[in-house]
Amino acid sequence: MYLSTVSRPRTEPPSVDTGRSGRRFALVSGNVVALGAVSLITDVSAEMVTAVLPLYLVLGLQLSPLAFGVVDGVYTGATALLRVVGGFVADRIRRRKLVAGFGYALSAVAKIGLLLAGRSVPLIGAVIAVDRLGKGVRSAPRDALITASTPPESLGRAFGVHRTMDSVGAFLGPLVAMAVLLAVGRSYDAVFVTSFCVAALAVVVLVLFVRERPSQPPAGEPAAGDAPSPTDQADGAAGEDADGGKVAVREVFGLLRDRPARRLVTAAVLLGLATVGDGFVYLLLQRRENVDLSWFPLFAVGTSLVYLLLATPIGLLADRIGRLPVVLGGYAALGVTYLLLAGPVAGWPLLVLALTLYGVFYAATDGVLIALAGPVLPARLRTTGIALVQSGQALAYLVSSVLFGLGWQAWGPENAAGVAAVAVAAVLLVTVLLLAPAYRPVTRKVS
Repeated sequence: MYLSTVSRPRTEPPSVDTGRSGRRFALVSGNVVALGAVSLITDVSAEMVTAVLPLYLVLGLQLSPLAFGVVDGVYTGATALLRVVGGFVADRIRRRKLVAGFGYALSAVAKIGLLLAGRSVPLIGAVIAVDRLGKGVRSAPRDALITASTPPESLGRAFGVHRTMDSVGAFLGPLVAMAVLLAVGRSYDAVFVTSFCVAALAVVVLVLFVRERPSQPPAGEPAAGDAPSPTDQADGAAGEDADGGKVAVREVFGLLRDRPARRLVTAAVLLGLATVGDGFVYLLLQRRENVDLSWFPLFAVGTSLVYLLLATPIGLLADRIGRLPVVLGGYAALGVTYLLLAGPVAGWPLLVLALTLYGVFYAATDGVLIALAGPVLPARLRTTGIALVQSGQALAYLVSSVLFGLGWQAWGPENAAGVAAVAVAAVLLVTVLLLAPAYRPVTRKVS
């Protein structure tokens, strides 16, 4: 998959060389494509369930709004508790593919668990927790595999391609669920069985096509905050395990004593606190425009469509102009989205602008933030560090959604959206102060 032409040092491995001309092509490695395919298939499975779960619980099982809120809270927050565990285990045993595969398998089994749980709310909550446990365990090892399979100057491109494939699955999942329901009637069991089969296919693709990058003798560990050179991380492998020993628990806590890593995690948490849940954004749109509930799932489809169209171009832009400016621009788009929800714009312009900007926000922040984090974190603890960033954001999302809900009740939805926009602006300023002094973009010489 050829994306751009760049000059490469002669110290790069022969597998990246394109031939006699001396010009080399920046590749998205086969591992990144394979992991993207796994994420695409898994997201089809996951979004099939996500699209019908509210209808299944509230209309099918007659759950009260409070009970549904508890289940939805478990669905949102369970990943935060397990991401660091998954990242630490992957770093300790040096088997990122194995840990990621375990997480994908757990999520697949959980789809069948929804059938076995019947009408028991505690069992349904437990099954959903297992599904989210699988997501929490696999996320950091998967992103670490992408980082280890990519030269540092191409991380934005690699994560952009991966997130594009991932968002294709998020776009297709609700449509597949709707097709199943149209084919068999309102049989939620058919959706769960189909979702399990799709998730099992993703595990097979992971086992057959994703490769664990073997550790090699280091070429020298870069200082925290400095991007490693292509020689140090040719094809993403060299320098991964600086001493070959097992990672100790105390090293995880020591990671937060490293100033660049601490600033990065702090900024990620603050950005998460300024981000409310997707459901609130879509509920505000539905409420303001009085959209029929049957069209409600298509809000997520619209966001996913924008995301999948822009994830790769924005990843390429991040490699060219710098990842921090792109991340900041993404959160600026989020702030404008909240302003639209609080302002006078109405009708189709509001729907189109809000969903477009919301998709831009995800495309500019989801993978690009991890691409920004990769070179900052020491290679030995990179998976754990990525997990800390993801866990901090997941917990912050949970807190921010609760606070936004309280604001909705106290001030009304439009006023709460306005306050959220102000919070985004304040957090962006703090993020610049935290990250800009130590930020140094990876530069490339374009031939």
